[in-house]
Amino acid sequence: MKKFTAFRIHSTPYQPDLISGLLWELDITGINEEKDFLIAYADDGSKVNDDAISDLLNILKTQSIIESYSLSSEVTEDKNWNELWEKSREVIKVSDRILVKPTFKNYKAKPEEIVITIDPKMSFGTGDHQTTKQVIQMIEKYIKPGMKILDVGSGTGILSIAALNLGASFAVAVDNDEGCYENCLENSKLNNVEERINIINGTINSIKEEDFDIIAANIQKNILILIAEDTYKKVKSDGIIILAGLLDKDELDVINHYQSIGFKHIESVSMEEWVVLVMARR
Repeated sequence: MKKFTAFRIHSTPYQPDLISGLLWELDITGINEEKDFLIAYADDGSKVNDDAISDLLNILKTQSIIESYSLSSEVTEDKNWNELWEKSREVIKVSDRILVKPTFKNYKAKPEEIVITIDPKMSFGTGDHQTTKQVIQMIEKYIKPGMKILDVGSGTGILSIAALNLGASFAVAVDNDEGCYENCLENSKLNNVEERINIINGTINSIKEEDFDIIAANIQKNILILIAEDTYKKVKSDGIIILAGLLDKDELDVINHYQSIGFKHIESVSMEEWVVLVMARR
């Protein structure tokens, strides 16, 4: 029977989506996401080893996305990758009204519920990470019918799709990763919102509009600070921004930077070690 090497990865904080995205850049065969660790599999012919994975994880440490990690490996027998992946995906309750499910899970929605279908593939945004849940909850709180939203670093497109289901009239989703662009296109069609979303493979500078009611960016501290002035230009004078991908320790730095260029801090919400900021353009 064919053999595989299984790499077991723990990180603090746990970042399954971001780590998975990096791992897919290597010659791996599959990833199984558990509650608090990942297992990546590489077949006999792969050149992937502990050092290659450590190099990628050290990038996340350098960027202060994770504080620490542990890595172990062992040889294992062949796996049914699709079956393992599907077993690890569940229907996720994001808020009292919003649930997220993959295409292969059946769920009968209650009258008051909004069910979003997301097949993440290699993109960030499955609904099970704390930051994704928090941002969707804040969109739900602040969205009003007819609003226009910009989703920066859109990944699967889950934030844009949620906003459109909550009453937004139009969304722009932008991500500099081509795989995310393709995945966002697919997910917009799965949720029947493709006529109300403009999906762009690029950066915030690729966006021409400057009249967004809400801008949501679930990225990480360094990028959020880098795009602050562009964010200011593209949100309406009475609009709000929702910033995520931040650890508790990053909160004050980001608030102070955004306040220095003309934003007002409205509120912060925390879940475990993660924090989401809501700010308004003055």
